[in-house]
Amino acid sequence: MWHSGLVTEAVLLVGGQGTRLRPLTINTPKPMLPVAGVPFTVHQITRARDAGVTRIILGTSYRAEVFREFVDGNDLGVEIVIATEDEPLGTGGAIRHALPYLTSGPDEPVLVFNGDILSGLDIAGLVRHHTETNSDVSLYLTAVDDPRAYGLVPTDAEGRVVSFREKPQTPEEIVTDQINAGCYVFRRSIIDSIPSGRPVSVERETFPGLLDQGAVVSGVVDNGYWLDLGTPLSFVRGSCDLVLGLAPSPAVAAIGESLVLEGAVIADDAYLGSGTTVGAGAVIGSESVVEGAVVFDGAVVGSAVRITNSIIGVGARIGAGCVIDGAVIGDGAVIGADNELLTGARVWPGAVLGDTAVRFSSDRG
Repeated sequence: MWHSGLVTEAVLLVGGQGTRLRPLTINTPKPMLPVAGVPFTVHQITRARDAGVTRIILGTSYRAEVFREFVDGNDLGVEIVIATEDEPLGTGGAIRHALPYLTSGPDEPVLVFNGDILSGLDIAGLVRHHTETNSDVSLYLTAVDDPRAYGLVPTDAEGRVVSFREKPQTPEEIVTDQINAGCYVFRRSIIDSIPSGRPVSVERETFPGLLDQGAVVSGVVDNGYWLDLGTPLSFVRGSCDLVLGLAPSPAVAAIGESLVLEGAVIADDAYLGSGTTVGAGAVIGSESVVEGAVVFDGAVVGSAVRITNSIIGVGARIGAGCVIDGAVIGDGAVIGADNELLTGARVWPGAVLGDTAVRFSSDRG
């Protein structure tokens, strides 16, 4: 039975703690970390809202009270309901767990999207394709330069998915550059059929099972902006791209070379660029250069510091003359003067590093 083509409900899988972002914070769920000035979840909710979604179920298994406080304290123009798992159920299990909270009819489309993906997907176009092809499930796919780190999703000439393949181990196994990009449209009755009460993987169980049953599983390739924010430096990249306008979001306060939040103090001769965000109450000292970085609320950066492609956590302190490039400085950490922390350096929250304690290069005085 063909339906209207409108999608009014969505399931946003905000999941668990997101430990891949350590060390940065050990207290904040990843979807609540500010990205370009607001929690990452806000970017996803507002994009879904602008595509016509009026009701969103947040599926989480970690620190539900944080999400409850967020929902109670923000009006984003959609109804938000929280569905908390007693234990992690995997992507498929989390989708099934949201079923009692859905109001869509059996033949109506339900949008489902992962909580750590930043994209420029044409959501309305994905839903439109889903309805026009009378698909049971439609997957957002994107092409990547190096697909070895991902499961592959080859499609036929009509755009129907033909298989789901594990990460390729040999060049011969790379049969496509298309990967699952973390957004789907389900016919609601398909969600009904997912087993309940146990972990289920959509990639390994639900989707292959649908193919075996002859269901119509469509793939829609969208080669616009896409980024998995699961690692610290991709988190930085996503934040900067939002500020620069390379990644679309209705929730970004202003597009430009940098975003400075209320209460931040920037020295007149300091330079901010390449999409840098400086959080509320943070301080950037004289002659410092901060490019392509995220400086969280209350952090203090001393004079003549150079920070690039890095995260400076909430309340962290960076001493004068430091070079921070490709590093993550956790919340409340203290980095003494004239330290040099380069790509891959990770400083745990609250750690203290004395003056001139670490340097990578041999040519600094």
